Amino acid sequence: MPDTALVRTIEEGLASFQWLDVHTHLDASHLGARGLHDVLLYHMVLSDLKSAGMEQNARLSEHPDDSEVSRRIDAALPYLPASGNTSCMWGVRIILAELYDWREAVTADNWRAIHDRIKERSGDARWHREMMRKAGVARAMSEWARRHDGSADDILDYCYELAFFSRAKAGVHDIPVGELEAATGRVVRTLADVDEAMAAYMAAIPRGQVRSTAQHISTDIRYSAVSREQMAQALTRRDHAGPAERDIYASYLLRYFLGELQKLGSIVSQFSIGAEPAGEETYSILHQDTIAAVEGLLREFPRLHFQVFLASDHANQAFCSLARQYGNLSLAGYWWHSFFPPFIERAMEARLDMVSSARQVGFFSDAYCLEWQYAKAVMVRKLLSRVLAMKIEAGQYTTDLALDIARRILRDAPQELMGMRSKPSSP
Repeated sequence: MPDTALVRTIEEGLASFQWLDVHTHLDASHLGARGLHDVLLYHMVLSDLKSAGMEQNARLSEHPDDSEVSRRIDAALPYLPASGNTSCMWGVRIILAELYDWREAVTADNWRAIHDRIKERSGDARWHREMMRKAGVARAMSEWARRHDGSADDILDYCYELAFFSRAKAGVHDIPVGELEAATGRVVRTLADVDEAMAAYMAAIPRGQVRSTAQHISTDIRYSAVSREQMAQALTRRDHAGPAERDIYASYLLRYFLGELQKLGSIVSQFSIGAEPAGEETYSILHQDTIAAVEGLLREFPRLHFQVFLASDHANQAFCSLARQYGNLSLAGYWWHSFFPPFIERAMEARLDMVSSARQVGFFSDAYCLEWQYAKAVMVRKLLSRVLAMKIEAGQYTTDLALDIARRILRDAPQELMGMRSKPSSP
């Protein structure tokens, strides 16, 4: 274990400059938690509760009413004690204690009190920005669809996250085409329809207002170079499509989209990989041939910058090695099943040893409310402090060098790769 005083010194250094958060789902209409449910029933916590015995872990509605909130919190309460060991519940405790001065166990007798305390501040724009200040985060990237009236433009940049052309869904083998239809409102039956729909999709991207797009690279799909003739033939079989047709649709549409995106020149292609559906959520899985498919995309689209969100601990080495060979790939943070202390520390240590600080981004929260951005920033700050302290004690870094590297991956790299500003605008 590294020296406690050194860890504390590094942690203080990490809090001395502002970070950039390159991926969230923050909603300008409710940046903060609307009540206890947005903290306690965050989807990662719901999986903890399911593992403790709760019957289901389906996510809450986008806008749950009081009845749904009460029912779901009441259902979760019996499973809180058995979930207290997890790092997700550590995050809950960080939020309640450090942001809302609540240090009691949440019970059936008192949950409405903390719920009301959170709800009271849910519409306070100054509190929202104060939470970001406390988290040490200057700006965050969120979905363009969650921009609404632009009231959070002083703290948010945007990603165009609308159609996932290569995300699989069990039993729905034409889903790549369905995603294009849903995003554009067009029916796709022929290759000409694909051309028209993709042109409409690309035209709808608000150029100059979004920094990135988001896709998911499903490991269930077998990727290949698909000709227009193969795609046209596969579309004739759409009504009885199977896995083979799904693979053709996904391979063709993904490459079509990336080719068009590359022409724009300034938008980063962010993609998630390593998590696939399991029950009501996902589990971590990634086949080696999917990694090889990503390598093919890096070669095929050399003028497009890719940024990966990785949910697979075992594949971190492979993606580090790819980032060493391809200047159009960067690695960002720790996504879903990798956002747990042992995996975060291993990823940090390996990336610091293997990948230039210009090609790694040290943090993104994937948060749906600012409270969870705060908790994850606290956790990452503590873990990165430990990793850097170990490297200092090993003689690999000096303290000054360690903090310089941290600034590069937490502030400079996302600023340079994504075009995000390191200082927020005035509200």
